[in-house]
Amino acid sequence: MGSCSVDRLEVFEVGPCKDGYQMGLLIGQRFSETIRSRVASDLILQNQLRPFAHSPHSQSLLKPLFYNNQTKFPRYWDELLGTAAGSGVPFLDILLINLRKEILAFIQKEGAKSANSDTSDDCSDVLVVSESMTIAAHNEDANVALVGHTYIIKGILPDGLFFVGYTYAGELPSCAFGFNSHGLAFTLDSVPPAEDEIVAGGIGRNFISRDLLEATSMDDAMNRIKSSEISVGHSYNLFETSTRRIVNVETASRKRISVYEVGNTPFFHANMYLHLPINQVQDENSISRHKRAAVLTKESKGDFLSLLGDMDDKKYPIYMTGPLLHTLCTALIDLDKQTLSIIEGNPKKGDVSHVFSIAPQKSP
Repeated sequence: MGSCSVDRLEVFEVGPCKDGYQMGLLIGQRFSETIRSRVASDLILQNQLRPFAHSPHSQSLLKPLFYNNQTKFPRYWDELLGTAAGSGVPFLDILLINLRKEILAFIQKEGAKSANSDTSDDCSDVLVVSESMTIAAHNEDANVALVGHTYIIKGILPDGLFFVGYTYAGELPSCAFGFNSHGLAFTLDSVPPAEDEIVAGGIGRNFISRDLLEATSMDDAMNRIKSSEISVGHSYNLFETSTRRIVNVETASRKRISVYEVGNTPFFHANMYLHLPINQVQDENSISRHKRAAVLTKESKGDFLSLLGDMDDKKYPIYMTGPLLHTLCTALIDLDKQTLSIIEGNPKKGDVSHVFSIAPQKSP
C-alpha cells in the first residue's frame, strides 16, 4: 500500500437538486469508477452479504429492513437509487453496503465469524471542552477495502443551506464525520451490542447519520437520533459551534439512549459503550486503545494528534496501517476557530489536506 495522498481526497459539490434521486444520480455518475472499484474489492459484500441476500431465508430479515428504512427516509432511499443508477452498480449491492451492520449482526450468528468479518469501521475520538480549547480529534478507521474509496460530498439543499460529509464510496454521506451550515458537526464510532441487544429490521445507522447532516441544532440532532428505532447501536459525537458544546450520545435498540456532556476532562471514545448500560461484545482492540489513551498526555491539540498517531501497541495500535484495518484520515474539529481539518497520513505529522469553516452561515 503506497501513501494515499496520491489520489487526493476529492470534494464534489452537488445541488440544489430537484429531488433525492437526482442528487444520488449525480454523485453516482461522478464517482462511478470509485464506487465500482470499492464494490469489486469489498470481500464482506462478496463473501457474506451477497450470498446471504440470494439465499431464500434472507427475505424475512431484508424485506422489513428495506421497507422500514424506505418508509422512514424516502428521500435518502431515493438518493441510493440514484447512486446505483449513476454508478451502474446493482441497487441491491448499494443497499447491502449501506445496511451492512444491520445485516451482518444477524448473519454472523449462523456461521462462525470469518477472519474478515466486519471489523470494518473502528474509530477513535478524543474530545475536550475547556477554557483554553474546545476540540475533537477523530481517527476514521476502516477495512482495507475502503482505502482509496472515499470522497467528500458538499450537498446544497433547496433552501440554500448545505452539508459536507466524508463519504464511503456508494454509501450515504456520512457514516464517518460531517457538518452543516447551521454550525453543527458530528463524528461517529461503532459500538458492539451483544446478540440479545439487537433488533432486526430497525433503522440503519447510515440513514440516521445522513439525516443528522440536515439537523438545525444540537437539540434537533438529538431528536433525530431519538426518533429512529435503531437496529444495532451507535456512538455519536455532536458538536455545536454557536454554544461550544460537545456531547457523546450512545444509542441501542428499543430506543435506548445515554448522553454524556464533554467538559474539562479529556474524553476518549473507541468502539465500546462507555456510559449506556448494555451487554456488549468485549472488543480487545478497543480495550487496548483505551488503556493506551489513558496513559498518554492530553493537554494540547498536539497531544490529541500524537495520541491518535500512537503506534506503541503493535497488535492494536491507535493509528492503524493494516493489514485489515487502516486509519483512512483524521478529522480535527476546533470549535473556537470554527474549523474542521482533515489530516492524511499519521496525524503526528499533521499534514492537513483540507480545512473547512464550520461557522454557522446565515440562510441565503
